[in-house]
Amino acid sequence: MAKFYSALTEDLMDFIRAQHLFFTGTAAAEGRINVSPKGLQTLRILDAQRVAYLDLTGSSAETAAHLRADGRLTLMFCSFEDAPLILRLYGKGALVMPEDAAWAALYGLFPPIPGARQIILLNI
Repeated sequence: MAKFYSALTEDLMDFIRAQHLFFTGTAAAEGRINVSPKGLQTLRILDAQRVAYLDLTGSSAETAAHLRADGRLTLMFCSFEDAPLILRLYGKGALVMPEDAAWAALYGLFPPIPGARQIILLNI
């Protein structure tokens, strides 16, 4: 049975930190739903209500387009090993671009990775 939380607990934060892969899901009012795998140590927990991930260049920029159109963002983490769990974080996403004032502080949380194009914030 599903459990719902209003914020991340320490146990959930530990679970997130242990995952090597996560998925993003976004959609606009019309068109395709976008689901993308992410990894490479690109996710950071900012606090119990906010996470951020470093978005890298890829096949397109559907996540950014969907966030501009609608704002909804879901992140999903899966583990099928000793303690299986599927965790979804639902909320509103925001874009931080390299030219934005918040970029320098947030970008410093991540390892330098070629192709960094934006940081996605999720307010859970």
